[in-house]
Amino acid sequence: MKGILGRKIGMTQVFTKSGKLIPVTAIYVEPNVVTQIKTKENDGYEAIQLGFDTKREKLATKANAGHTAKANTTPKRFFREIKGVDINEYTVGQEIKADIFAAGEVVDVTGTSKGKGFQGVIKRHGQSRGPMGHGSHYHRRPGSMGTMRPMRVFKGKKLAGHMGTLTVTIQNLEIVAVDMENNVILVKGNVPGPKKGLVVIKSAVKANGAINEMEELVNYAEASEVEVAENVEPETPEEPESTETEETVAEEN
Repeated sequence: MKGILGRKIGMTQVFTKSGKLIPVTAIYVEPNVVTQIKTKENDGYEAIQLGFDTKREKLATKANAGHTAKANTTPKRFFREIKGVDINEYTVGQEIKADIFAAGEVVDVTGTSKGKGFQGVIKRHGQSRGPMGHGSHYHRRPGSMGTMRPMRVFKGKKLAGHMGTLTVTIQNLEIVAVDMENNVILVKGNVPGPKKGLVVIKSAVKANGAINEMEELVNYAEASEVEVAENVEPETPEEPESTETEETVAEEN
C-alpha cells in the first residue's frame, strides 16, 4: 500500500499512437512530506502522516508550525494518514513525489463530492414525479410517510435534505501517465470533487498491486518539432558569379 495527496486540476483527453482517445483527470501532486510515523507501541496502529500544500507561516497556527518543524518542513494545509504501509521504508521529513506511481498502475482515488445544497427527493434520490397536468395536485412531493401506526416517520425514509459534500472513493482507476516535470498525474476517467479539491491517491485495495500494460501516448512536443522540420524549405545554393573577363567578351563581339 502506498499513497499521495494532490489537488484535482480538471479533465482533459490524451491520444494513443493507435488513435485511441482516453479521457483523463489531471491531478497536481506537490511533493508530500512525511510529517509523522504512527507505531503500534505509541498509537496502537501503523501508518504514516503526509503533509500537503505549503502555506505561509503567517497563516499557520502554532500547533501546525510546531508539528511540521519536527519534520524540518514548512507549514502544510492538509494532513492525511496512509495505513497499511511498511513504516520501515519511511522517515520523518522524507519527500514523496509523483514518481511513487507509474503508468498502468491501478489505484483508488478518494475526494469530497461537490455540494448540491438542499435538494428534493427527485434529484437527491431519483424518485419519479407525479402528473404535471389535468388537475393533479401531486408533482414533486416525497410521497407517503409510512403506516398509520406508530404515527411517526421511520428512520431511513428518503426525504429532501442536504445533498453532496460526502467522502467518495472511486476504485480501480488506471494511471495513464506521470509528468514529473509538472508534478501531474493523469488518471483515467473522473474522480470525485470540484476543481482544486483535495484528493488522495492510494494503491487499489481490490487490484492487489496490478499494473496494466499501457499504450504509448502521442507526444505533441515531438510531433510539432518533426512538423516544423518538415516545413522548413531547403536552402538553394547560390549561383556562382560570372567569371567572364572583358577580353573574352571583346573576342566574342
